[in-house]
Amino acid sequence: MVLLFDQFNLPEDIYEVMFATKQQVIVAKLLVRHMKENRGEIGKTEMSMFATQLHDGELITVLDEPEYRGKKVKISYNKRQFYDRILTPMKSMGIIDYDLYKKTYSLSEKFNKNMMRIGLMWLQELRRPPLDVKK
Repeated sequence: MVLLFDQFNLPEDIYEVMFATKQQVIVAKLLVRHMKENRGEIGKTEMSMFATQLHDGELITVLDEPEYRGKKVKISYNKRQFYDRILTPMKSMGIIDYDLYKKTYSLSEKFNKNMMRIGLMWLQELRRPPLDVKK
């Protein structure tokens, strides 16, 4: 996944840096909250049930958005798009880890470690001497 951001207009919310639409931000927040409520880890079946609830429009929550503040709202999101646009990017960025043996999804710190590694790569590039380009 490609993360593009404007350093001069960096949002306060990490989800708004990672996802393009408001709806994706809301669904990603709901997923992370659901995982936190289950000690940071849920099984494959639980993830499928979460995605199905979203798909069927059965997930009811209170949003922190100004226009919905304090109101219960039904959230609907296509199951296939959930896996393609929310879960898979979160796995590839290191926000969520999947254990093949236990068949569980867990919240991970790998995203933070990868971002620090990318920053160190840039510092190394800054300190390298310029390349000689033959004309």
